[in-house]
Amino acid sequence: MSKLAKEGKFLDLSDYGRFIGKLIAKSLKNTRFTPIHVTLLFAISGLISVYFIFTKHFYLAGLFLILKSVIDAADGELARLKNTPSYTGRYLDSVFDIIINFILFFSISYLSKTPYYIGFIAFFLYQLQGTLYNYYYVILRTISVGGDSTSKIFEYKVPKALAGEKQIYVNVLFKVYQFFYGLFDKIIHFLDQKAYQSKNFPSWFMTSVSLFGLGFQLLIISVFLSLNQLNLIIPFFIVYSMLIFIIIGLRKVFLN
Repeated sequence: MSKLAKEGKFLDLSDYGRFIGKLIAKSLKNTRFTPIHVTLLFAISGLISVYFIFTKHFYLAGLFLILKSVIDAADGELARLKNTPSYTGRYLDSVFDIIINFILFFSISYLSKTPYYIGFIAFFLYQLQGTLYNYYYVILRTISVGGDSTSKIFEYKVPKALAGEKQIYVNVLFKVYQFFYGLFDKIIHFLDQKAYQSKNFPSWFMTSVSLFGLGFQLLIISVFLSLNQLNLIIPFFIVYSMLIFIIIGLRKVFLN
């Protein structure tokens, strides 16, 4: 089962790790490794990247951020290959992402001697970018018949656990997810309340939106790190956030 049905496919600039992720998933299909194990592995990769940032091995830090994106693609692929989709994995994936992103921006703020409140603003806007991408992407999945349905446009109630997972884990992780992402979801929904009424998002639009996907964001950070331009990361993502209004404007004008 794919995340999107055939008619919903588009060039996702943030999904460059999908091919290798599929290879990893295929190699693990007949093993005891579960998608949760792979999710834990991408979290470890993210933390290793932070370690290399602190030790000022910026090139290695960038490589491990790219590796994180690749492994991040593998857990979902493995879940589909083993036919074991789960809300536990879906929420755990998102929770690990935001925690690692926070640590990443804190580390960059510390080493670049940027005031922490500026770093937090950059982190907040960075998350808002990713939320916009996820908002439109989940809407497209809903529109695209046959796509993955473990993610919802509005996460307002605890879902019923799927086969193979425990309801208590889903309950806890849902609450944690809401704590971390609830405000971002509300802001994006406020900015574009009628997006979910759209009957189609063309590929050109979704490719534009993928500029805000986590994979592409991490790629940008990796480029800055490889160029030894740590000081530019935080100001870049603050300015980059202005594209949010352009993308929402495009949606309202052309896809209303």
